[in-house]
Amino acid sequence: MKDSPRSSKAEVEIGSDAPANHLAAAEISMTAEPDREAVVRELHAILASPFFRASKRSQQFLSYVVQYRLDGNLEPLKERTIGTDLFNRPAGYATGDDSVVRVQAGEVRRRLDQYYQSQPSESQVQIDLLLGSYAPEFSWRPTPETAPIAPGPEIEVALSPIEEEPPIPAPHSRHHWPQWTAAVVLTALVLGSVAGLLIWRTRSQQSALEAFWAPLLANTRPVLICLPKPISYRPSIALFNRNAERPGEFDNEVDRMNQSPHLKPDDKLQWGDMIEYGDLGVGKGDVKAAIRLSSYLGRVGKDSEVRIGNEYAFEDLRTSPTIIIGAFSNRWTMQMTSNLHFAFAEDHGVFRIQEQGGAGRSWYAKLDHNWQIIEDYGIVTRLVNSSTGQFVVAVAGITSDGSEAAADMATNPKELEKALAGVSSGWKQKNVQIVVKTTVTDAVAGPVEVVATHIW
Repeated sequence: MKDSPRSSKAEVEIGSDAPANHLAAAEISMTAEPDREAVVRELHAILASPFFRASKRSQQFLSYVVQYRLDGNLEPLKERTIGTDLFNRPAGYATGDDSVVRVQAGEVRRRLDQYYQSQPSESQVQIDLLLGSYAPEFSWRPTPETAPIAPGPEIEVALSPIEEEPPIPAPHSRHHWPQWTAAVVLTALVLGSVAGLLIWRTRSQQSALEAFWAPLLANTRPVLICLPKPISYRPSIALFNRNAERPGEFDNEVDRMNQSPHLKPDDKLQWGDMIEYGDLGVGKGDVKAAIRLSSYLGRVGKDSEVRIGNEYAFEDLRTSPTIIIGAFSNRWTMQMTSNLHFAFAEDHGVFRIQEQGGAGRSWYAKLDHNWQIIEDYGIVTRLVNSSTGQFVVAVAGITSDGSEAAADMATNPKELEKALAGVSSGWKQKNVQIVVKTTVTDAVAGPVEVVATHIW
């Protein structure tokens, strides 16, 4: 690597409140071979740390961008280049539709922050990946041999030979501490230790909600939230016009989308009177479930992509962790849960949740005299390693109200804790199914209730 004709040194940007002598000490030649070796040593230390050791993708990403910088490339490192080289994306792929590089860069930044927050400042160099850039920055730290030493009593004391501590004064000395002081100090130390232990235990204990979603959050890929879209039909404009009660009643699309044609129960229709309509068909409970799940993922900093209907295929499910919404309207839910302990079943148009084995229990949705749902059931299914090879969560109900209830259970810390309170702690590494119930009032699903749980 040759020196730039403008300068042979790279200045590391330090916060505006940093002393000027630190800025001067941060300059170092980027062309000297020992400097390159220091970066490589620091890279190896980072990759071997607990924060990167468990993430092969993060190791590859950081190694790639650091090597790119060390190779002296002057062109900015582009998102599409990384996507093509590291993630096997086709050349010219649409980066706006595929956020894999942005998500991975964010994950690497998070892990780097954790690494440097936990490490003592012994490294000669710090590697950072700043927001808005994929090129790493190397911040050179002053070493004990070269660091400027500001004069002052604290520095002088630190550099002075260590003297023996003076003997403890005799009890009759006028400067001795009262006996009660030692007791107070000892009590404070004990209370502080107990408080610290309680805080540590609280922080170290993973909640049921965190443990439930941990495999998904550990994956660097964005989460796919897959909504079903059954085939839907609506009356044709000709049918509306034939049944208008006054001229121009259905001339506007707004009227046709919000009113029904004036038909009697015994009126006959031809198949041409109904038109398949691609923009309709997503159940309201399924939409509410997707919003609830997407909101939870956003709160924990996990990227997600919503796919509807035919916008996702089995190949997509194989490459990303997935949340599948809906039961009878979603063939992937039916396929992945058909042989599980709790499954959805149908007999002559009657839908239910069936326990396959065990007590063989069944749960049915209930309707009122107007054929409106007043009670629904759903299943939360957590598959650590599904047939797709990825972590999958299915939230599905007999109707979409049950799907909404299942999503509520999967994101509700108190209810999830209650559902898993009686099972072995080993469930965190296992598959889970939770059957839930909800009461529906005025087409709105109520609080969720745990009905049954199965772990395997």
